[in-house]
Order: sequence, then structure tokens, then C-alpha cells
Amino acid sequence: MTAAPLTLGRRRRARHQLSADRGTYLVLGLVLLLSIFPMYWTLVAASHDNSAISKTPPALLPGPHLLDNVQKVFEQTDMRLALNNSLIVSAVVTVSVVFTSTLAGFAFAKLPFRGKGALLGIVVATMMVPPQLGIIPLYIMMANWLHWANHLQALIVPAAASAFGVFFMRQYLITALPTELLEAGRLDGCSTWRLYWHVVLPIARPAAAVLGLLTFMATWNDFFWPLVVMTQQNPTVQVSLSALQGGYVQDYSLVLSGALISTLPMLVVFALMGRQILGGIMQGAVKG
Repeated sequence: MTAAPLTLGRRRRARHQLSADRGTYLVLGLVLLLSIFPMYWTLVAASHDNSAISKTPPALLPGPHLLDNVQKVFEQTDMRLALNNSLIVSAVVTVSVVFTSTLAGFAFAKLPFRGKGALLGIVVATMMVPPQLGIIPLYIMMANWLHWANHLQALIVPAAASAFGVFFMRQYLITALPTELLEAGRLDGCSTWRLYWHVVLPIARPAAAVLGLLTFMATWNDFFWPLVVMTQQNPTVQVSLSALQGGYVQDYSLVLSGALISTLPMLVVFALMGRQILGGIMQGAVKG
């Protein structure tokens, strides 16, 4: 007598869960469309001429001028050099920040030493200082003391370490890295460097992938400091894009074509790093 009502209740709950899942996918689909639309509009605007962008209603389908606009971007700016410079700077800074942040985060999280709390407070306090306050002394140092103005090392060295990265990795390793694992490694005769290389880095892989992605994006999109210290003869991508906005008449099709070119490497890096993030998270879940 009670089996039928129980079965009916289970069916109702299953239908309710199915409808909730459909609603979730619907919301996610709408969010995905809203997220993709700016990129799609950039593609549409880059494939038309400047007059078509100001028409009402605007064009919603790609036009025939994409290759012509891309060619004009490379003719009016040294975009090839800018892409190479941005790729070199972003890659070197990302590797440096991930390495120094995991190393310092490991020290702050698990290694005892004098003044650890005060030093960590100083590191965190530097995050509260606006970077614009240090532009003038930093430029004087790069131009007059080191003579690095208009050189890539002027972009790499100041960004080689990150206070946010150190704090981020420290917070992650406090909970993700068991102290017992380090003690077992010590008993096996591992030095601090071997512990870092063989124990800390594998455990820190998911957080390091996230930090690497955020660092690469921030370095690639950095505009203010490269505009100050670099020139159009040795530009980054963002400096080259600023050159496309000059003149009395703004050619938005060229500007958006340049923006489209500069976005494509970011999408590739995001896809590659996204796989690393998911793989690291799944690996950590299986080990846990």
C-alpha cells in the first residue's frame, strides 16, 4: 500500500530536479551569450568600414573588410614587434611571479623564521599602495640609473615578484600542504629545496595555474607603465593600440581590429591554462 506513494514521490522529486537542471543550463546559456557578445561585436565592427559602424541600426553580421582592416593595422603600427614584446614580457613575468610566489608562500606558510609575521605584514601593506605613486621614481631609476628606458627589462624586472601572489600562495599552502608531509620528507633526508621542488610544487599546481593565468592577463593588458617607459619604436600591444586612436577622425574599425588581434593570444592562453586548472583541481580531488 505504501510502495506506490513512495514511487510517485520519487518521480516528482526527479522531475523537480530535472526542471531545476534545465533552468540552470538556461541561465548559464544566457550568461554565456552575454559574455560572448562583446567579442562577437568586436569581430563584426572589425569586419566593416568606419562608416558602417555609425549606421542605425548597426550591422549585426560580419562584413567583408576584416582582412583589409587587419592589414591596415599591421601597416600603420609595428604590431608584429608589439605582439612579440608582449608575449616575451608576459611569459617571463608569469614564470617569475609563479616561482617567487610559490617559494615565498611556502616559506611564510610552513617555515619558521624570525620576523615572519612582521615581514608578511609589510608584504601585504605594499598591496595597499597605488602603483601610480611609484611611477616617477621608478622611471627615474630605469632611465637615469639603469638606462633601461625603451627596453623590455624595464617592464620585466619591476613585475618579477608580486605581493598578491605571495599572499595568495601562502593562504593556499597553509591548508593544502600538510605539515606531516614535510616532516616525513625531512626524515627521509630531503633538503628545503628538494621539499619545495618535489612536494610543494605538485601540491601548489592548481593555485599556481590560477596565479599564472591572472599574472599573464594583467601583464598583457598593462597599459600605463609601458606607455611611460616604452615608445612606438619598441612597443607592446597596448602601446600600439593607443597609436591607432590618434588623429582627428577616429577609425573605430581599425581600433577594434587591433583589439581583436590582441585578444586572440589571450584566448589561446586562457584555453591552455584552463585545462591545467581543471586538471590540477581534479588531481587534488582524487588525492583527497
